[in-house]
Amino acid sequence: MLLDRAFGRLIRHGTLTVRYPDGQTRIFGSGEPRAGMHIATRRALRGLTFNPALALGEGYMADEIRPEGCGLFALLDLLVHNMMAGGTHPAERLMEWVRLLRRRIDQLNPAGRARRNVAHHYDLNGRLYALFLDRDRQYSCAYFPTGRESLEEAQAAKKRHVAAKLLLDRPGLEVLDIGCGWGGLALTLARDHGARVTGITLSEEQLAVARQRAEEAGLADRVTFELMDYRAWTRPMDRVVSIGMFEHVGIDHYRRFFATIRGALREDGVALVHAIGRSDGPGSTNPWLAKYIFPGGYSPALSEVLPAIEKAGLWLTDLEVLRQHYAETITHWRARFAGNRDAIAALTDERFCRMFEFYLAGAELSFRHMGHMVWQAQLARRQDAVPLTRDYMHRAAHAAA
Repeated sequence: MLLDRAFGRLIRHGTLTVRYPDGQTRIFGSGEPRAGMHIATRRALRGLTFNPALALGEGYMADEIRPEGCGLFALLDLLVHNMMAGGTHPAERLMEWVRLLRRRIDQLNPAGRARRNVAHHYDLNGRLYALFLDRDRQYSCAYFPTGRESLEEAQAAKKRHVAAKLLLDRPGLEVLDIGCGWGGLALTLARDHGARVTGITLSEEQLAVARQRAEEAGLADRVTFELMDYRAWTRPMDRVVSIGMFEHVGIDHYRRFFATIRGALREDGVALVHAIGRSDGPGSTNPWLAKYIFPGGYSPALSEVLPAIEKAGLWLTDLEVLRQHYAETITHWRARFAGNRDAIAALTDERFCRMFEFYLAGAELSFRHMGHMVWQAQLARRQDAVPLTRDYMHRAAHAAA
């Protein structure tokens, strides 16, 4: 059987026990750690043979691939460890090559397509995200200064970290928030730092929530939210911030994105872009993730980002890489999702819950073991737009805390 041969080449460390649709069981590898899976249908068997990166998630969603003797996370953890240790699946190597060839086509992201892609993931039932995110609905990497923070504390620390890098050194600064989510950062910058913020988003669901939050907080005179593509922005601002949105821009549009930031900055302005990246060079998006979670999404290597920054005529005034912070963030999200699974199933259905469980488990492992990380790039039009050393960031963050 072809899949037997593929598992034999993949599993080099630990033990994988596989039960096939006909009831036969095969054991691959030896020793710890151990995990098992039941391939319940011939359709799932064919998928794992010829397109495993897509079929594994689809099979789990359909309950045709089931962890056996372990949980989903343990099964994925074993598979990921073996992939990173050099284990291979011949069909996956071929499919990865195909994905690399067509990634520019897959990531073409004009305004209309960008709006549809955003709606796919963010225009879901608003209660869903409230059931596993923090109270402020920060749907991006938190910041764990000690590693012992609660999710709420770590997300508050992230916002302080971002605000410090924006150099909000006087009240009344105008800030553009590209991809503002449910408005939490914009409201924080206005309430705690005296900024006047305009948030833009392509999600109608997020827009409605953000506007309601601004009204309830008494900040509607200082924070506004608009349904707008970043490419439509033309007004100069003192500061520009973008958190967790760059992954949706598409590699064909990086130069346009950073040119837009440059055009949106006043001469002494400062920008901060916070995004997911990969440490091992250019690659492609997992096909299951692209189909079911983030269509058009891609986490770039810095080697793909920095040339676009240079060509836009921007100074890279600071660059920080956050390594395990997102893994810790998703650990909290997974636990909250599991604790509220019944309520989430009532909002959606069992297939959706399985899809999201697979997404969160895979995402955490990508940050723990597969070279994914978060980078924060501080940008300016002039090299003297920020102080000579990073001390001001630490002072501002500590003062805000």
